[in-house]
Amino acid sequence: MAIRQLSETLINQIAAGEVIERPASAAKELIENALDAGATRIEIATAGGGKALLRVSDNGSGMEAADLELAVRRHCTSKISETLEDIRTLGFRGEALPSIGSVARLSIASRRRDSAGGHEITVAGGKIVHLRPAAANPGTIVEVRDLFFATPARLKFLKSEKAEAGAITEIVKRMAIAFPAVRFVLSGSDRTTLEFPATGDDHLARMAQVLGKEFRDNAILLDAVREDIALTGFAGVPTFNRGNSAHQYAFVNGRPVQDKLILSAIRGAYAETIPSGRYPVAVLSITLDPALVDVNVHPAKSDVRFRDPGLVRGLIVGAIREALARDGSRAATTGASDMLRAFRPGFQSHAQRPQAPWSAETSPFRPYQPASGLSERPQASFDGLSMPTARAEPPPSAQPGAPEPASPEATGRYPLGAARAQIHANYIVAQTEDGLVIVDQHAAHERLVFEAMRKALHSKRLASQVLLIPEIIDLTEEDCDRLMQHAAELSELGLAIERFGPGAIAVRETPAMLGEVDAHGLIRQLADEIAEWDTASGLSAKLEYVAATMACHGSVRSGRRLRPEEMNALLREMEVTPGSGQCNHGRPTYIELKLSDIERLFGRS
Repeated sequence: MAIRQLSETLINQIAAGEVIERPASAAKELIENALDAGATRIEIATAGGGKALLRVSDNGSGMEAADLELAVRRHCTSKISETLEDIRTLGFRGEALPSIGSVARLSIASRRRDSAGGHEITVAGGKIVHLRPAAANPGTIVEVRDLFFATPARLKFLKSEKAEAGAITEIVKRMAIAFPAVRFVLSGSDRTTLEFPATGDDHLARMAQVLGKEFRDNAILLDAVREDIALTGFAGVPTFNRGNSAHQYAFVNGRPVQDKLILSAIRGAYAETIPSGRYPVAVLSITLDPALVDVNVHPAKSDVRFRDPGLVRGLIVGAIREALARDGSRAATTGASDMLRAFRPGFQSHAQRPQAPWSAETSPFRPYQPASGLSERPQASFDGLSMPTARAEPPPSAQPGAPEPASPEATGRYPLGAARAQIHANYIVAQTEDGLVIVDQHAAHERLVFEAMRKALHSKRLASQVLLIPEIIDLTEEDCDRLMQHAAELSELGLAIERFGPGAIAVRETPAMLGEVDAHGLIRQLADEIAEWDTASGLSAKLEYVAATMACHGSVRSGRRLRPEEMNALLREMEVTPGSGQCNHGRPTYIELKLSDIERLFGRS
């Protein structure tokens, strides 16, 4: 079969299949061009989910007539010269406008700020229709109509107008977070107007615009550097989580990316702090030498490749875990909001309540019966509310040096306040200086036990069990080499391995905490993980999972009545323990309610 040169139109349509997958892809490319042109105000208008109309207007530098003619030709760009190792702009391939023009009706009106007038160029199905003078404000207006009219087969693969409009909204949100000094307005016949006013250098204010005002109160600052790679941004406290990963935003040198290495690092950093099926909220910005990252991986430019992926992953995991240890113990502020919504003012009178036969068992005034094994103490009881009396003396069984019940004057000295009551033998009510805190005693103690076990895991070599007959696992030579590079690290975790010929690994010891181990499965999983991420964190994660399970079974159980000094000791230990704001399953360990919230419930404010 003879080889022939494809037509320019067909070449552009093939390129469009990679660059312009849907209306949101076109929106992304046009917004990037506006930002590269120095725009401080960008307006996006759509109709039909972007299929019928997509218009992007900016106040950037604008273009002359000659620039317009080159802009709709493939591989014409002002953003790079001869090398791909120093890319400092969002766009650089010179494919977006010709790709759009080959599958849609494209018009561009532009005027430079120092020019007396503007010009307009129109392209339909890859052909330039006209280039002529036109009235225009300084900046550029790009209008795309009838997207994919020249390739109708692509239209069949698009989603509903609502779904396509939602994808454009997501693109605008990501760009808005990356560029807080730019005002974004998204409008159109198929949507309500969405506006993000410029916030200057206040990145957190812009994040609050996009992620909701609750993010500001539940975000922890990130600022870390490792070998000239800088990580900044904000990570949400673990209890401030969502049902999907759509609220995780990552930027590399200002470029919004959806990179699996970064998303995996975020997931690893929050391991054992968020329940299965829930996802943290995070905004990460990575800054490094452009020569150390390849942004030319895919025509859409949403994927990147780092020269040292292990270093980047370690930086992300370490920075987030350090931030959580420093400031992640507080519970999400949304817990108080949920509590307020659960409250209802008023009560049912006795005549309105369902009547039941009276008995000593059903009476709300039944006498308090102390739990087995705990000292009997004078108590005032109100149907499940176990409240220590003010004059109660410490029981003889109290441990020497145990904290005394905190006095009312001491509540202001402690973030979690002083214990005042225990409800339903599981929830501790504490009074703070400006409100109250309700603590789930089982969840809180479970977290404290787990953190103690985790600290022990990382403070010394873990106990191991020697195998009577070493397990021999056949692997590729490359996998064996990778595993042996991490042999010392694995040994600290109780896994002793040796090289057994060119293509096999001998396992001589396994971590005692894991009990009976599938050595073959464990080694193969570690080999795959090291090949993918250059890290052997999977074993550590397994050990922490075992520790979490042991902590759950070894903590204070629900239903146990605690003495005042026990409750206060629990509160004090929570205040100094990292991550105590959530249990090992990611649920909150306490809810804080401010006095102003309580007063609002009673109409006092």
